[in-house]
Amino acid sequence: MRQVANALVVLAATVIMVAEAGAQDAAKYPEQMVRLVVPFSAGSMTDVLARVVAEKLQQRWSKDVLVENRPGLAGTASVAKAGADGHTLMLSSNGHTVIGHLNKNLAFDPVRDFVGVTQVAITPLIMVVPPDSSPKSVKELVDLARAKPGELNYSSAGLGSTTGIAGALFRQTTKTDIVHLPFKGLPETHTAIIRGDVALGFSFFAAAGDLIQGGRIRALAVTGPDRLRVLPEVPTFKEAGWPEFEYDSWFGVLAPAGTAKAIVEKVSREIAQVLQLPDVKARFEPQGVVLVSTSPDRFDEILKEDVQRYATLFKLSN
Repeated sequence: MRQVANALVVLAATVIMVAEAGAQDAAKYPEQMVRLVVPFSAGSMTDVLARVVAEKLQQRWSKDVLVENRPGLAGTASVAKAGADGHTLMLSSNGHTVIGHLNKNLAFDPVRDFVGVTQVAITPLIMVVPPDSSPKSVKELVDLARAKPGELNYSSAGLGSTTGIAGALFRQTTKTDIVHLPFKGLPETHTAIIRGDVALGFSFFAAAGDLIQGGRIRALAVTGPDRLRVLPEVPTFKEAGWPEFEYDSWFGVLAPAGTAKAIVEKVSREIAQVLQLPDVKARFEPQGVVLVSTSPDRFDEILKEDVQRYATLFKLSN
């Protein structure tokens, strides 16, 4: 019994020492440049959010915060394998939760190799089509897709992107056979839609607003319960006759697994304060973007919940 008691005392002391060391590391953090990796190309919604967050954190920390665009699995893998000292972070979309379903031989685990820091935004998506597209409504588009199974295609910002999830969910909801054409990012997606290379796609006002308002692509409907103030003439999917099509796209910051809890919590608190800044709110809220912050523990729960939620969707889609 005495040996057990002594072991417990040693264990408790070790836990205290580790916690104190983590707190000391957090007090000094960041000690050098912080890389904020974006696994999508420049100009994507993820990139837009990352650059605003990075700029504000750099001002607060007086340390460089560099946004590094590394599209695809290579970018995510680089973070999974990075040092767990808080100086490498990743801002990604909820597409992160499906890459395990889409890729059988990953060199990393999307859940176990990462720790959630905080969500940063939930934002509506806009269904867009080429400007001269014959369907003028979601109903007409669905009717055309059903009349030509396997002939229409939809673009996305890549496998595992939030726009890819939206397309797969739309295909399932409408029971249509439309083909997925993934690209490197939203700019490439927009180009494909402008050219008429694809029949439809999904985007965000922050990334596609100028193209929509300039008539280079056409918006058919927006997700979410309300119309966007910046696109008052575009109906919601409910108004367009598809109330069952519901999809909340989120974006959040993750760190490599093993990063000290005190550092993760510090970064989470700092980002939460950034999201409350009046100029940050003024930039995003008119576009329908809901800026949110969550505790690391809650974000971890959301990640795991969405991995389970989308497992069925992509099992049915493949």
